[in-house]
Amino acid sequence: MREKRRRRRRRRIFLGSVLGALTLLAAAYCGIAVYFSSHFFFRTKVNGWKIGGMDIEAAEEKLGKSVEEYLLTIYDRDGEKHHIYGEDIGCKYVPDGSLEKLLESQSPFLWIAEIFQDKGHEVAMPMDYKDGLMQEAVASLDLFQEENIKEPQNAQIKRDDGGYHVEPETEGNRPIQENVLKKVKEAVLAGEPSVTLEDEDYAKAEITQDSPQIAGVMEQIQKYQNAAITYEIKDYEEVLGQDKILQFIQLGEDGSVSLKEDEIAKYVQELASKYNTYADIRSFQTSSGDTIQIGGGDYGWIVDKEAEAAQIKSDLEGGQPVSREPMYSQRPFVAGKDDIGKTYIEIDYTKQHMWYYEDGTLVADTDVVTGNISRHNGSPDGVFKIVYKESPAVLKGEDYESDVTYFMPFAYNVGIHDASWRNGRFGGNIYKSSGSHGCINAPLEVVEKMYGKVEVGTPVIAYYREKVELTAENAKISNAYSYVDKTEGQ
Repeated sequence: MREKRRRRRRRRIFLGSVLGALTLLAAAYCGIAVYFSSHFFFRTKVNGWKIGGMDIEAAEEKLGKSVEEYLLTIYDRDGEKHHIYGEDIGCKYVPDGSLEKLLESQSPFLWIAEIFQDKGHEVAMPMDYKDGLMQEAVASLDLFQEENIKEPQNAQIKRDDGGYHVEPETEGNRPIQENVLKKVKEAVLAGEPSVTLEDEDYAKAEITQDSPQIAGVMEQIQKYQNAAITYEIKDYEEVLGQDKILQFIQLGEDGSVSLKEDEIAKYVQELASKYNTYADIRSFQTSSGDTIQIGGGDYGWIVDKEAEAAQIKSDLEGGQPVSREPMYSQRPFVAGKDDIGKTYIEIDYTKQHMWYYEDGTLVADTDVVTGNISRHNGSPDGVFKIVYKESPAVLKGEDYESDVTYFMPFAYNVGIHDASWRNGRFGGNIYKSSGSHGCINAPLEVVEKMYGKVEVGTPVIAYYREKVELTAENAKISNAYSYVDKTEGQ
């Protein structure tokens, strides 16, 4: 009985010891849990810094010291790195509650399961800085140094041998300081380790290849180039094509496009020099069978240079190919290289004879009396045209007045008319001493026949076979081939 009591006492002592030990262990466990409710688990790291076993105050102090080693890496558009150091901008850590949240996320009563595990965390490291130092640090970055900067280049329209083309804009690398400063400040305030610059942080070209002004100019240039002009000139081929049109186009400094009026005028002058036949020296086969060279007079093509230049501008502005004649201020009786054709009046002053042909057929011919050579009234030679026809007519001069039935002037006031006072005597050498004041005197019946058939504009080819010097005013005004100005040199 006594033995049983001893065994029960020993059992109670053992159970009390175990219970006491368990109570102590539980108290210790809870104590440690309470500790980790205000301290970070051992082996805890924040942003690479060990804060295990630290409370909030100690952890914030340690992170605050880490700011001294803060480094912000700035990546530019080309991927190059640039750095700003925390100490250079007066950085100061500004706790934002991130550590409190991290501590609250711990499970203190599970400390025994987590205490030996590495706990790495990344949290924001918001910081303050000194604004003046920040601006200096940003401004001193390599990417803001002028020697490292390439300005953006606007898109441009360039000309080469093939015409005009658009040269695209170039980006350059000039950063916008205001944008960069803003991004750096935001990164520092957030404690970010890096920031990357985007296209928006760089100065852009004002004019790109897609800009309306570029497209508009290229459209206008193309419009000009499309407007080729094919000239309708018999027996010739003349085209104002793209190569020549390119020479007319000019680009202004303001990006405008226009036509060079001086180049157009130059081209028109070339056109006139090539196709004008006014007063040209021509080879002419006479009724006598020989070929003479005769110039002067007022017959032939004359390109109206002012009107042609204006028409070229209008055609180019129209932007469509056109086919037309040049703008003429005077046309000959017929078109083509042979602008005299087969209908004309021929007067041989030396032989004192006149012929009239229609389509190559002789219609009339007669002896005539022309200007009095001895009195310096020789008739003007050259290639002329019938200016008008008048019947009857009164011929007036300084010392004469004559009535005629038919009058067909061709060189100023010189013309073909009947001359009743000749009493049927024409031809020979009459003109040398008893010729007219310059007109061509012919029998009434011949002049009447010609008057009924000759059209205004009909060519008149008048020539001497020997050398003469015409000095009368009417020879000068009519652009006579043999006119000599006796007053020159006086």
